Formats: sequence, C-alpha cells, structure tokens
Amino acid sequence: MSIMSEIIPTYIYTEMTPNPSSLKFVADRMLISHGEIAEYFNVDDTNGSSNLANKLFQFPFVKTIFVMSNFITITKSDDVNWEDIKEELRTYIQKDLMENQLAVQTLPIKSQDTVNKEGEAIAESESHEPSEFDEKIQAILEEYVRPAVERDGGAIDFKSFVNGTVTVVLKGSCSGCPSATVTLKNGVEGLLQSMIPQVREVVAHEM
Repeated sequence: MSIMSEIIPTYIYTEMTPNPSSLKFVADRMLISHGEIAEYFNVDDTNGSSNLANKLFQFPFVKTIFVMSNFITITKSDDVNWEDIKEELRTYIQKDLMENQLAVQTLPIKSQDTVNKEGEAIAESESHEPSEFDEKIQAILEEYVRPAVERDGGAIDFKSFVNGTVTVVLKGSCSGCPSATVTLKNGVEGLLQSMIPQVREVVAHEM
C-alpha cells in the first residue's frame, strides 16, 4: 500500500525586478532557513544543496538561481522572453514546493566564497585589514539598503573599506543589472557619504 506524501499548501506569484533578465518567484512562506542565502551559477553548485535548483537548471534558459527568505530569483538567457516561460516556471516551482518544505536543504559549499559568474571560486588577490568604519558601514547597509535590494530580488554584502572606497558584492537580480551602477552611485554612495564623511566612493566587486 502506497502512502501519499503530505501536500504543503504553497502559492507562488511573480514580481518583476529592475534587471530585465531576472524574475522573482515569491512564495507565501519561507523557502530557506532564516537569514540564509543560496546562489547557484550552474548545476554543479546545486549538488547536495538544493534539489529544486538542480531541476530548474534542466531548463536550458536558466542561467542563475538565487534563494533568499520567501523568494527565488531566476536569471534567464537573452534568447527567450519571460512571457513565454514564466508561467511554466511558476507552476513547476509551486508543484515542487508543495512536496518539499524548503527550496534549499543545505547551503552550497561556495556560498561563503567569492565566486565568478561561472560559479568558480576566486582566490582573493589581496587581504585587507578591517577598518574602524567596517561595522558602521555594515549596519547602514543592513538597515537602509538591504531591505530595498531584497524587494528587488537580490542582496548586497559588504566586502571591504580601503582608502575611502567601499566595495560591495551584489547578488541575485542585482548582479549584472544594467541599473546597478546608477543605484550604487546615486543611492548607496550618497547615503554612506552623508553618514560617514570618510567614504569617497562605492564600487561593486568585479566577478
């Protein structure tokens, strides 16, 4: 006698992001442990980490997958339109999550590493001594910037503060977004300069 697995009520809807290549698939419940982030650049990254992400990479147009809180941000290739694929992806994601509590079982090994867009770990060319402003910069980013970036389907992490330059790492829809530079210069840079006069500029870490 077969036993039916319990169905987990789950609703998925989509939201556009500032990045035309990225779409946010939002659930009515948490999809990853609180405070954790998982980003996948290829199918190998998903091994032992996320069965759902592994299956999503079987779609040839899926380039990267970002999971945070209650949403999954998918970045597609340029040769397809969202209108042609978003409903198929939404239905697929919803069906999987009705059978699995979480989208991510364990964090990917590279989640703590700096990686390039091919998912390859990048060795740090130089190490930087922590500055006296690091904690304040991180606190400002956490309070004022991260919520807005999260609404756009991405994340921003502080990397370093050296000689007046704040370097951040952009993830999810923010990575490769055409408007990211404008946002950094007009938004994040201005905010940090107004609160910490020692900040001269804000740049994104080049992958």
